[in-house]
Amino acid sequence: MDRQRRKILALGLAGMGVIGGAIACSPIAFLDRKNEPNNPPKKIVIPPMQLNDASQERIKSSGLDPIAALREFDYGKVSQENGRTVREFQLTAKTKTVKLNAATDFITWNVNDRVPGPTLRATAGDRVRIAFANQAGHSHSLHFHGEHAAAMDGVKPIRHGAATIYEFDALPYGVHLYHCHVEPVARHIGKGLYGMFIIDPPTPRPPADEIVLIMAGYDTNGDGRNEMYAFNGLPHFYMQQPIAVQQNQLLRLYVLNMIEFDPVATFHVHANMFQVYRTGRSMTPSEETDVITMGTAERHILELTYRFTGKYMFHPHQDAIAEAGCMGLFNVIT
Repeated sequence: MDRQRRKILALGLAGMGVIGGAIACSPIAFLDRKNEPNNPPKKIVIPPMQLNDASQERIKSSGLDPIAALREFDYGKVSQENGRTVREFQLTAKTKTVKLNAATDFITWNVNDRVPGPTLRATAGDRVRIAFANQAGHSHSLHFHGEHAAAMDGVKPIRHGAATIYEFDALPYGVHLYHCHVEPVARHIGKGLYGMFIIDPPTPRPPADEIVLIMAGYDTNGDGRNEMYAFNGLPHFYMQQPIAVQQNQLLRLYVLNMIEFDPVATFHVHANMFQVYRTGRSMTPSEETDVITMGTAERHILELTYRFTGKYMFHPHQDAIAEAGCMGLFNVIT
């Protein structure tokens, strides 16, 4: 294991000129989901997202891609060591200026040039090995929710130009998250250093169209309050480009509240009800509702099916948060 860790850390160090320099990594290509035990069978229909011209231009000009954040899961580089599955991920903290709207530029601290960072995915019991490099100009770290040893807790700052390895077993199954834990934590998270970490149960959940929705805020003037909000990074994007979903098909939402500076946010869907699997820690729902209250870092699996076609809103029921960018539409099609 020590040899393997040294091998990973050695990648990309050439040319840095320092011991422990940053790993030269690029975003990982997503694995073909047919290799995953939890892959939905072909009968699950994922409607294509036909981007309108305005959406294409926003993605191009903003530097953010909310479409990729919806349904892309990073399973890592998979190998077998001593009879068990090992998943290796390469994550790099970076700095990037993004355009939130035509009038607002925002300097992000991010993971792999993405806000939110890539959604990592493993199965309970897998060995997870994360090579983290810091190229963002400030000290950063990655703290993963779940169970692991203290040495892997990600609270120690990693200086700019340095790298480290986080390694632990993927436990327990459920919906988790990762984020920078360098003080002031709210500022580091608010600038984009966060992402979702899904640990699938040993027995797969029923097939469904699986969608990630991460709520977050932007303090654009540094006053400790959010002026803008978004699902998956870009304010109002899913109002401009509704999310296509299939009529009469199970929809599984992985919803995470990463809004700093606001104590709570709700999540609400129009004209429907959803089954709630709190923190994804159960195979049976705890309740059914159409609005759920979530504190910062709280996350759930929500399952629902749309019986009727048409466009249906989803948003926090704090209307000021919704109207400032955290609002979208499901476009239910046949």
